[in-house]
Amino acid sequence: MISFIFYTTIPVKTTATLFVPPGSVSNIITQLSKKGYALSPIDTYLLVMMGKPQSGWITIGQTELNRIDFLHKLVTAKAQMVEVTLIPGETTILFLEKTASELSLNAGKLKKYFDRYSSFKEAGIYANTYYVPYGIQEKHLILFLTSQTDRKYRTLSEKVYGNYDEKNWNRLLTIASIIQKEAASKEEMPLISSVIYNRLKKRMALQMDGSLNYGIHSHSKITPERIRSDASRFNTYKYKGLPPYPVCAVSFDAIKAAIKPAKTDYLYFMKNSQGVHDFSKNFDAHRKNIRKARSAE
Repeated sequence: MISFIFYTTIPVKTTATLFVPPGSVSNIITQLSKKGYALSPIDTYLLVMMGKPQSGWITIGQTELNRIDFLHKLVTAKAQMVEVTLIPGETTILFLEKTASELSLNAGKLKKYFDRYSSFKEAGIYANTYYVPYGIQEKHLILFLTSQTDRKYRTLSEKVYGNYDEKNWNRLLTIASIIQKEAASKEEMPLISSVIYNRLKKRMALQMDGSLNYGIHSHSKITPERIRSDASRFNTYKYKGLPPYPVCAVSFDAIKAAIKPAKTDYLYFMKNSQGVHDFSKNFDAHRKNIRKARSAE
């Protein structure tokens, strides 16, 4: 008995965070022993009496505890969570590369699983901040992000339209993504939305730079040369109508603006010297706004 009591007081050195392997209690003790933890079969019995730990990364906090405290931590410690943020307007490919770097994951695998599980080629992950367990695998991360997104889209669509149709929602997300790229503020979004709908109604080409900020071009400056050379359907200077799918992740404000555009006759907008847009109903007024902006420069 004295030997047993003494054994329970022997300190266990650990790291501040610890990965609890999956499997039975005996497997957990065996695997931790192989990683250098001073554990023995006796700890298996002690841990069984305390409860079965959940597998995954947990936060221990201290780096040296007595044996009972260490085993208690294995059972009760909370999972270590990390923050993953997708900002509105960012493209999936750049988000996945950034996430892979931050979480030490494989960007290629993330992209593979996104293509497999996302309902949309772009905007399949809603722009938001997510908290996920440290050490999460590529497949599970993408499944979590896309399932959360699908649930949000479905709930919003059913609330507004009474149903959820992916084809119609893809069109809405495409409009929202252009709004996201073009608007200087959330207050401008309904106005930008009105221009898009007004031009579509008149069968005018959208002629919007933001549609060309797709994929790896997310942060590229759109030049006349780029407009001439880009032959994709995202070039709304060359092709009428909407691109085939969204160009970036979208915020709730952009979706809201796509659902409910402002009621205007605007067909044009031009960024002024204050960094916001001047809107106009005809090309003559638009040309005046262009000259005014160039004069200010």
